[in-house]
Order: sequence, then C-alpha cells, then structure tokens
Amino acid sequence: MRAPRLLAAAAAATVLALSLTACGSDSDEDATSEGSDAPAAADAFPVTIEHVYGETTIEEKPERVATVAWANHEVPLALGVVPVGMSKATWGDDDGDGVLPWVEDKLTELGAETPVLFDETEGIDFEAVADTQPDVILAAYSGITQEEYDTLSKIAPVVAFPEIAWGTSVQDMVLIESKALGLAEEGEQLVADLDAQVAESYAAHPGLAGKSVMFSYIDPNDLSQVGFYTTHDTRPGFMASVGMAMPKVVEEASAETEEFYVTRSSENPEDFADVDLFVTYGDTDGKLVGQIQGDPLLSKIPAVEAGAIATLEDSSPLAASANPSPLSIPWGIDEYFDLLEAAAAKA
Repeated sequence: MRAPRLLAAAAAATVLALSLTACGSDSDEDATSEGSDAPAAADAFPVTIEHVYGETTIEEKPERVATVAWANHEVPLALGVVPVGMSKATWGDDDGDGVLPWVEDKLTELGAETPVLFDETEGIDFEAVADTQPDVILAAYSGITQEEYDTLSKIAPVVAFPEIAWGTSVQDMVLIESKALGLAEEGEQLVADLDAQVAESYAAHPGLAGKSVMFSYIDPNDLSQVGFYTTHDTRPGFMASVGMAMPKVVEEASAETEEFYVTRSSENPEDFADVDLFVTYGDTDGKLVGQIQGDPLLSKIPAVEAGAIATLEDSSPLAASANPSPLSIPWGIDEYFDLLEAAAAKA
C-alpha cells in the first residue's frame, strides 16, 4: 500500500446493522484455528450477506478462511481464527517479512505460523488465493472491483465492502466479518473493547479536543497542490469518530464525491484557514515541515506557519497504524495520539 491509498489505502463511523455470519479456520499449511477460544456457531448458517455487488450466501460454517486487501485478516485473528491466506504487507512492514508487527504479535500469541501471503503489489493474485482452497473470502474493507469480485466468487463466497470502496469503518469491518465467521457476539464485544480503548486514550490527550484536523499528503516534490483524504477514508473518519473536527474544505469535498482522496491548489491557501492540525506522511527529520513552511503560498496557512504538522514516518508501522484496524489500535493508539497532540500544541 502506497500513497495515496495507504498513503493510498492503506479504519470509524456509524455502525451498520448488516446480516451475515460464519467461520473457523483449519489449514494443512500450519495456519489453523487451534487455540481459538471462540468456536463458530454452526447453526447460524446459511446466511446471506448484502454488499455493493449484490448478496452472498454462505451455506455452512466455513473451515478455511482467506482474506484479501488491507487488514481484513485482522478480524479473524483478533477473534482467535487464523486465516489460510492473507494479504502481504508491503507498506509499514518493519522487518521485511510481509507481516505488520501487531499481526506478528497476534500470530505468536495464538501459537500459529504465518499464513500464506498474497502479494497484491500488481493486484489480487487469484491463483494464490485459489491454491489455499478457501471456503470464504473476506474483503469487507477493500476496493475490489466488480470484475475482481466475480473472479474471486468462482473460488469461494466473497464478503465484499458494503457501499464505498475503502470506506468501511473498522467497526463495520469487524461486525460484518465476525458475523461471516459465526462469531457475531464476539465481534460486537471486540468493537466495544476497541471503542473503549480509543475513548480512554483520546481522553488522556486533552490537547486534541475540538481540534480541526486534516489528514493530508503533501508531496515535497510538488507543493503546487495539497492532497487530503475525505471522510469516506478511514483515517479522517476515525478522527471524526473520536470527536475531532473536520475542516470545511474536507466536509465540502466529502459531500461532493465518493473518492477517498482529492487535491486542492495551493494557490488558495485560504481554503485551509480553519485547519488546526495537519497530519501527513514523510521524513520525520523536519525537512518536510521546513519545505512546507518555506513555500510562499502554503506558509500563509495559519497551521503551517505555526508548525502544527504531525509527520508520520513514511512506511513505518506507526504510519500504517494510522489506518486503524482491529489489531493496530491496541498496538499504537497511544503513540499516535501522542504525536498528534504534540503537533496540535503548536497551533
């Protein structure tokens, strides 16, 4: 995942009432559901799941779970179920093994080997997914196309995203996929636990209360425009859910498009006058902030002039955790809010 999806994609909004259910995991490749303390309810099936491409019926409790796209594997893992295959991390990976640190921690906790990793650098590897012989494919947080959905559906039933590509909140991802795993009650409890943890951490950072925040991507090689994520994206959506304000330009852009990322010309710095805090990716040595402050147009933005810019080190685990997910929240939420509060204090 690179700019602007994680930069360009890689996760909270109103919880949706969606119907689904199903799963455990059992793999002959050392990725098993052994050790899971939350057995799936076999009597919950069949179940029909509505999504952007129609509906998917899961006839019986799946025994082999595969996931594609960013973070979907974290839902079964958080519930004690190890997928047979999952997306390889190519952004935010600290040691080059294709697995983010919080996922590594969970696999160790479950005593499980790393599942098969699907390299999605050039798109979904359908052959690799098929080789894991899944009974269900989870993609509730994704941007899979109709064509990709149709191809995956020839392999196994697919849980696609409900409405907007890459717009599924972490809560909805958990609720959708936990039901698809036959672990609906456990999913609801996981959401409650994550919400409580976030609320506690946010309360411990009072310097963020009421601040207007823009999650942006400012290219140091092209300061003629400011890119930023709309509230359809989980990064600003998450910030809004905890109580931070959205600048007018973000609200307007979000109302005008379903795109997760847009740009505005730097020639209109007044568009960003109500931004209290910028969050962006880049080097954390201060060079990027200096470049932005030295730009004759961007320097007219009050938050830029004050240096209220929180920089997430490009491709670091913390940067990846800013796209919230079931396992990254407990791993990095305090450090993330620390970074934001320190920058906000300059405004």
